Amino acid sequence: MDLEVSVVVPVCNEAGNVDVLAREIAGALQDRPFEMIFVDDGSTDDTAAVLRRARDAGLSSLRILRHSFRSGQSAAVATGVRAARAPWIATLDGDGQNDPADIPKLLEARTLAANTGVLLFAGNRTTRRDTGFRRLQSRVANGVRGAMLGDGTPDTGCGIKLFERATFLELPRFDHMHRFLPALFIRQGSKVVSVPVNHRPRASGTSKYGMLDRLWVGIVDLFGVLWLLRRFRAGLTAREE
Repeated sequence: MDLEVSVVVPVCNEAGNVDVLAREIAGALQDRPFEMIFVDDGSTDDTAAVLRRARDAGLSSLRILRHSFRSGQSAAVATGVRAARAPWIATLDGDGQNDPADIPKLLEARTLAANTGVLLFAGNRTTRRDTGFRRLQSRVANGVRGAMLGDGTPDTGCGIKLFERATFLELPRFDHMHRFLPALFIRQGSKVVSVPVNHRPRASGTSKYGMLDRLWVGIVDLFGVLWLLRRFRAGLTAREE
């Protein structure tokens, strides 16, 4: 049976979250042909061992890929997408704050006539389960990104997304590119649709990003993406004569 969707989950030191998350993904997609690919990005805890136990205990849809050293979330997503067997990719953050029950909602949005030709569906966390400071950071970052890139996406930093694999593989690769997928898909000529999704408190572990990391990296990458957008024209075709 052909797969409908590959769920790619980048993880780093999430031993306390991955077993529950994998089982939630399997439950959410039990009526659909799918696979899930957890990409362990150089974890130093028992993340890989927990995933192997979950797979061996009956999660046959679970595939595990491992980086030999930490390469970053975007690299882990790209590794998973390259290995995926389905034409559509759903991504989730590995901390369990994205709800796998929202994946069917994104898949259903793809079938609507109004969304014909849309190649990226982005989650919009309408109710954040973070601290007030984290919520403020996110609002500022999304506001600046939206104003400068014009991607029309209220929550581009949300980890739960659904997109066409083939288009993703055409995108330019750079660190932190996962934060700019709406603008990059628009650059390829696609529309982007935002879908309201759930957001949950982190149950275990700690965030891998600090305030200064987000701020500095975000500024540098934002100007890099602006440079890309200004030097590319989507939809060019050639006719043989």
